[in-house]
Amino acid sequence: MTNLPFIPETAPFTPEQRAWLNGFLAGLFSPGPPGPSPAPRLNAAPAADAEPLLVLYGSQTGSAEGLAQRVAKQAQQRGFAPKILALNDYEQADLAAGGKALIISSTWGDGDPPDNAVNFWSWLKADSAPRLDKLQFAVLGLGDRNYSDFCGASKKFDTQLEALGAKRLAPRIECDVDYEASAKRWMEALWDQLAGQDGTGRPLPAAGANGTNGAHGVTPPTNEAAKGASPSVFGKLNPFPARLLKNVLLNQPGSAKEVRHYELSLHGSGLDYKVGDALGVVPANCHALVDQLLTTLRCHGDEPVLIGQLQLPLREALTCHCDITKPTPELIASIAQLAGAPVSDPARVGEPSPRAGSESGAPRTEFVALSAPERRDDLKKWLWGRDVHDLLNLLPAPMPVAQLLPCLRKLAPRLYSISSSPKAHPGEVHLTVSSVRYESHGRERKGVASTFLADRVGDADFVRVFVQPASGFKLPASGDTAVIMVGPGTGIAPFRAFLEERQAARAQGKNWLFFGDQKRGTDFLYAEQINGWVIAGFLTRLDLAFSRDQTEKIYVQDRMLANATELWAWLEAGAHFYVCGDASRMAKDVDAALHRIVETVGGKSAEEAQAYVAGLKADKRYQRDVY
Repeated sequence: MTNLPFIPETAPFTPEQRAWLNGFLAGLFSPGPPGPSPAPRLNAAPAADAEPLLVLYGSQTGSAEGLAQRVAKQAQQRGFAPKILALNDYEQADLAAGGKALIISSTWGDGDPPDNAVNFWSWLKADSAPRLDKLQFAVLGLGDRNYSDFCGASKKFDTQLEALGAKRLAPRIECDVDYEASAKRWMEALWDQLAGQDGTGRPLPAAGANGTNGAHGVTPPTNEAAKGASPSVFGKLNPFPARLLKNVLLNQPGSAKEVRHYELSLHGSGLDYKVGDALGVVPANCHALVDQLLTTLRCHGDEPVLIGQLQLPLREALTCHCDITKPTPELIASIAQLAGAPVSDPARVGEPSPRAGSESGAPRTEFVALSAPERRDDLKKWLWGRDVHDLLNLLPAPMPVAQLLPCLRKLAPRLYSISSSPKAHPGEVHLTVSSVRYESHGRERKGVASTFLADRVGDADFVRVFVQPASGFKLPASGDTAVIMVGPGTGIAPFRAFLEERQAARAQGKNWLFFGDQKRGTDFLYAEQINGWVIAGFLTRLDLAFSRDQTEKIYVQDRMLANATELWAWLEAGAHFYVCGDASRMAKDVDAALHRIVETVGGKSAEEAQAYVAGLKADKRYQRDVY
C-alpha cells in the first residue's frame, strides 16, 4: 500500500484544520480518479446455477437501501443471484414461495417502519397473512439508541416472520447510528451460515484468500471488469472537505428562530447529488463544552488516548470523535454505580473532588434512584436537557478517562436535506439549517452540528461532507406531472431544490407549495425567491400558514383542509404529494388531513381512504422526508 502523506499532531493547526488537510491529501494522492465505480448488474437475469437471494430494505433516509446494495454485491460475488426490492414490494418478493431473504430496515417515529415498509408491515401482521414455513430469513436493524423503541421496526419484522413459520438464517442484529462494524459482523455471519447451502449441497464460491475489506466489509471483486474499477475517493468513509462559501441568516430581526442558509463548494470532490438527496455533515463539538469536560475530568487535554486504533490527544478525541452530548446507557449505568458507591470504593481513582459533599449530592441521590430499571420513563424525563458533563458532575471524584471513553458513542454525521438544484448551482450544494440553542439546568445548550455550521466552521472555512442518496424522495420522472409540496419551517429545503430543478429543466407541470412558520414578517424563509416564482407564474399556488400572526394558530394542515376540493382534484389528476419536516407532529397531522380530504371530498369510507393513501405510497406519489 502507498504511504499517504499526513499532517502530524505537532503541526500548528486546529483539529478541524488538520482533519481537512489530511482528507485533502488522502484524496489528492489516492490512486484512481474520483467518480463512482461500475457496480455489478443487480436484479438482472441470473446464471443458470445461481441460487436466488432476496435483499429487502425499509429505508427513510437511504442508509438501509445503501447497505442493501452492498449486501447484494457481496452476494453476487459469492455466486448468488440477488434481487433487491423495497419491503413494500412484498408481492414481487413472493415470500410464501420460500427461499432466502435478507431484510435490512431502519426505524422512525415511535418504533414505526419507514414509509417504504409500511404496507409490508400491514400485510405481515394481518390476519390474512400467509404461512411462511418455506422461508429462511435474517434481519438487520438500523436505529438510534436515543429513541425509546430502538430498532422497533426490525424487531417487529423479526418476531412476526418467526410467528408465521419462517426460519432464521442468523440472529437479528441491531445497529446504532454508527452501524458499520455491527453490519459487517452480521454480513460475515451470514456468509458463514450460507456457505455450502446453495440448495444443491455444493460449496459456494470462496470469499477470497484475503477475506473481506475491513473498511466496507465487501469482498474484492473477482471479475476482470471490476478489477479495473477505481472507487470514489470521497464518500461517507472519507468525507470531502467542502469550502464554506456563504453563511446567511434567513430570519429577520425579532424572530424567535435562527435559520441559516449555507452554500458549500463541491469543486474537485467528484460528488454528485440529485434533488431530494441529503448531505451528510461531519461536525465537531463545541470547544467550550470540551473545556468544561476536561476541567471536570481534571485533565489538560494533551493526554494520549486511543480511539479505535488511532492515538490522539484527549482534547482532539473529545472534539472530533466522541459524542459528548447524549449520555449512552453504558455511561448512565457506570455513573449510577459510581455515584451510589462510597468515596472510598476502590473503583474510584484520584483524590476526592471539591464537589464531594457539595450541592451535587441531592441530584446525585435522585439520579441513583432513577437509574433503577422500573424508573426508566422517569429517568428519560430527568435526562432531557442534560449531557455527559452534567452526569459526570454528579460524581464526588473524577471518572477515569479510560473508563469514560468506552462509554461514549462515536460522533456521528448529521444528515440535512439539500436545498439546491445542481442544475441551478453547478459545483455547489446548499443547506437550510435551524441553529439549536436553549438553556437548561442553568447552562446554555447547543445543537452539535447546527452550531458547528453557524459558529465554528469559520475557523477553518470548510465542512467535511458526503452525499446520502434518497431514492424514496424524488421528483416525478415527467416534468409534466403536477407536484404538491408541504414543507413548513426548514421543511422548505428540498422543495426549494425541487422548484429550482423544475425551473431549470423548464418543466411544464403545475407546482403547489404549502409553507408555514411562526410570523410572516420574520420567518418567511426564501420569501423573495418564492414570491418571484409566484409572480412569474411558475409557482402555480402558494398557501401560507404563519401560526403566530393571529389569535388562533393556523398550520399547513389547516390550509390543506381549507383547500380540500382543489387538492383532491390535483390528486385525482395524477399529482404527486410530498411532505418534509418534523415527523413527530407535523407529518402525522398532515397525513391525518390528507386522509380526511380523501374521505370528505373523495366520498370514501375510512378504510377506503386508507387504501387510497396506501396506493399513493405504493405508486410513489406520496413521499416524505421526515425527521
